[in-house]
Amino acid sequence: MQNHMINSDIVAILPTIRVAVIDGHPLFRAGTIQALTTTDGIEVAGEGATAADALRIARELSPDVILLDLRLPGGGVEAITSITRDCPKVRTIVLTASENEDDVSSSLQAGAQGYILKGSSGLDVIRTVRAIARGNSYVAPSLAARLLIKGSQIKAIAKKNPHDLTSREEEVFRFVSRGMSNKEIARCVKCTERTVKHHMTNIMLKLNVRNRVQAALKFAQMAA
Repeated sequence: MQNHMINSDIVAILPTIRVAVIDGHPLFRAGTIQALTTTDGIEVAGEGATAADALRIARELSPDVILLDLRLPGGGVEAITSITRDCPKVRTIVLTASENEDDVSSSLQAGAQGYILKGSSGLDVIRTVRAIARGNSYVAPSLAARLLIKGSQIKAIAKKNPHDLTSREEEVFRFVSRGMSNKEIARCVKCTERTVKHHMTNIMLKLNVRNRVQAALKFAQMAA
């Protein structure tokens, strides 16, 4: 009980996260909304059932995060692409039943910052929403292993170094591929978190990607 009170106090001083839920199944959408509305620090800003709804809500309401299914009328990936292009400050999380690797890859390449499965618990969904709102990227653990690069692959690619990454950038990315945060990487390479962010910015610019998950996917494609 004491820990719950401490966590509630912490949440109370953080900005409220505004979330929109887009899903073509009314019962599932209602259940997701219920889980979000009963959580401190999260507000449901809108809901819809189609790709057109997702884009309209992103443009008109500008929520912090949009949770959307891939199997939307109009196309989930198409919705992500449009939101990323027209509303870059709105972050998208795919919440779907699909474990297909092509679906994961297409979603992330389109600009989604997160990908979680409908079998996830309400707590996992809430944790993911908070992580994405903070600027992180997240893929469900059961899928991440299929997408992230193994250490041996990173070393092989680093030798080719087709994007002119510096030795420090290669080192930073090696830790990123293991799912480590900027803070954790800073401790490992003995530098400031701000320096790590600078290296990540350079890496993403050189690879022409939007986030660290997309960078890992691009490396994986190069290694294939």
